[in-house]
Amino acid sequence: MMILYSGITCPFSHRCRIVLFEKEMDFEIKDVDIFNKPEDLAMMNPYNQVPVLAERELNLYESNIINEYIDERFPHPQLMPGDPISRARARLFLFDMERELFCHVQTLENLDSTEEAKDAARVAIRERLTYMSALFAKNNKYILGSNFSMVDVAIAPLLWRLDHYGIQLDNSAAGILKYGERLFSRPAFIDALTPSEKAMRR
Repeated sequence: MMILYSGITCPFSHRCRIVLFEKEMDFEIKDVDIFNKPEDLAMMNPYNQVPVLAERELNLYESNIINEYIDERFPHPQLMPGDPISRARARLFLFDMERELFCHVQTLENLDSTEEAKDAARVAIRERLTYMSALFAKNNKYILGSNFSMVDVAIAPLLWRLDHYGIQLDNSAAGILKYGERLFSRPAFIDALTPSEKAMRR
């Protein structure tokens, strides 16, 4: 059985929980207090961070790598596109999200970040999400079109945490806010939320 070592408020762990629930498979989640990490975490991940997926002799870290492994191991429902071109485009989206959005999430999650750095991160996230809102001008249901994919999984934890991070979007980002509500209504997303994450939205 797969075991996911997951931070109860960690947006990257949240991604992995969403995928596990989307797959409706047998798995175990071990909640990790990031301020009191178990000693064996550093043995599974040299960066001593969550999430970590353990299965037999395999230990994986980094949420996008974990999720793609789960998708290949349990291909139904398929979350990465089936053809090579679409799959490559999905990976580019994931890469861009890490560079353009989640690098700033790291700043907001870091207790040592200054308020100036956090304010700059909020501005950068707000501007990027407003830019991305244009993706939904053509009535796209999800980022890649009509099908829910790993790209949607990757961004969902950030959209859920906007209030928690103090990020306000205006009407120019209405498309991405409505898209977020579609993500939040998915049963797997709801099941993947921890009590602490549920409390993040007013």
